[in-house]
Amino acid sequence: MTSAILSAPSVSVRAPAKVNLELRVGPPRPDGFHPLATVYQAVSLFDQVTIRAGDDWSVEISGSRALGVPADETNLALRAARLLAERHDIDEPVEIFIDKEIPVAGGMAGGSADAAATLVACDWFWDLGLSKEELATVAAELGSDVPFLLHGGTALGTGRGEIITPVLTRGTYHWVFAPSDIGLSTPDVYRQFDEHNEAVGFTPPEPASSPALMAALMSGNPEQLAPVLMNDLEGSAIDLRPELEEIIVEGRHLGALAGIVSGSGPTIAFLAADHESAIDLAVGLTATGVVTDTYRATGPVPGATIRGVPRVD
Repeated sequence: MTSAILSAPSVSVRAPAKVNLELRVGPPRPDGFHPLATVYQAVSLFDQVTIRAGDDWSVEISGSRALGVPADETNLALRAARLLAERHDIDEPVEIFIDKEIPVAGGMAGGSADAAATLVACDWFWDLGLSKEELATVAAELGSDVPFLLHGGTALGTGRGEIITPVLTRGTYHWVFAPSDIGLSTPDVYRQFDEHNEAVGFTPPEPASSPALMAALMSGNPEQLAPVLMNDLEGSAIDLRPELEEIIVEGRHLGALAGIVSGSGPTIAFLAADHESAIDLAVGLTATGVVTDTYRATGPVPGATIRGVPRVD
């Protein structure tokens, strides 16, 4: 962040990425969305959003994952600021600066994290005093994952993922994420899911979370969690990107307790036994050449959180 940005009154908010420990997908609803039962966990890979007053609405992207992020009216953070302003009759444009470290179009909700961070930042900046639940109502209009990124931790998402119920967990889980240089479209993955089911004559049941997963989270034992990780979209993501299966197989060979497509992909999330195992796994994956980059993270972590409120003297 440049000194010029921080020379004016501003607020910075950090929001985490997410991994879906379980993603159960039902048949499409009349509105085109799929009913979900998903267990989210927020992990320690963050984007940071800084806002300040501006003459007009704008967004600027920097950071290691800035490439491919739109800096126009389609940007989800800018849409979040405008929507909150509209809901509360605010006529005070802001400039948004996003330091991007969460993979883009990777199934880790990077855009949703930016939107959640922007809602928290604008709430403070405009002195709205909204509760997390009030912000979540606005968040749900922006995307299914945005309400969870306000809350963080570990939570069950129902409806289309936007109805959030906290889940009790013990312990800290160690993750290694293998992102892709090429994103995977969420609509494409859902379309593949529907077409495959139609081709084989299968109608998915109404989704429900697994009691075995909830019990594993309460145990705090990653070896109990590993066998119950599940993603109904994984097969469809692999159909579109067959190399993802090779990455999962290699990660398991290198000692991962489990490997799973994160959300709609293409990022692969590997669960490791502990900190040292995560380091070994990350090094091994890049050394084999099966992936070019990895990220290590732990979870659960809090949702969108104010990090800094610089002031002009």
